[in-house]
Amino acid sequence: MPHFFKHFPKVEYDIKKNGKTINLTNITQRFKIKENLKDRGIVFYEYTVKDSDRPDIIAEKLYGDGTLDWIIFLVNDIIDPIHDWPLKQEALENFISKKYGSISLAQATDHSFRSIIRKQRIDSEGNSIPAFEVEVDETTYNSLPATSRRKLSQYDFEFERNEKKRRIKLIDTAYINSILNAYKTVLKWKMKIFKQVNSKSRSSLLLITTEKFWICKHFYTDSMSMKT
Repeated sequence: MPHFFKHFPKVEYDIKKNGKTINLTNITQRFKIKENLKDRGIVFYEYTVKDSDRPDIIAEKLYGDGTLDWIIFLVNDIIDPIHDWPLKQEALENFISKKYGSISLAQATDHSFRSIIRKQRIDSEGNSIPAFEVEVDETTYNSLPATSRRKLSQYDFEFERNEKKRRIKLIDTAYINSILNAYKTVLKWKMKIFKQVNSKSRSSLLLITTEKFWICKHFYTDSMSMKT
């Protein structure tokens, strides 16, 4: 992820308010892929993250460069790679045990009740149509037919939430250079605008952004798969 900031412009900033500035990476700049582009099957495709996968490993296999892992985060709107990346099964169970006391206790404790509006199916063109459910209260749940309801335990909830994180989108290798060129171009353009902002507003913007978008420097350690 640190490589995401490699091409970010620098800015002089007076941190101690003593008239002495230091050269910092201008992390107030942003680069975001338009949402409507993410639905284009030619440019992007879906991928299911395996237990053995790490962002840098996927980037290395797909783009031949593990430092392009930030593109995977960018496409999938992942700001916090520690909590937004799926846990390995073993790490997930350790997390559940720590949070709920034990696996068996999490499995025995109700989380929510669901009414099944539509079950998952495959359409005539082979596309998977996801299930659609709505949360209901326990009384409504008990009044529904057994085939039209589903109860989630705390374990089910944590497991399904983690599984959703496994479904990501990747940029086709044919378009990776276009994305990289656009990334560099946009940052240069935004820097011109940034220089026009007065110093007071610029300082506030830097402080807010620094606090919100901090990156864990030990991203690829075991802490990645062990949330606290």
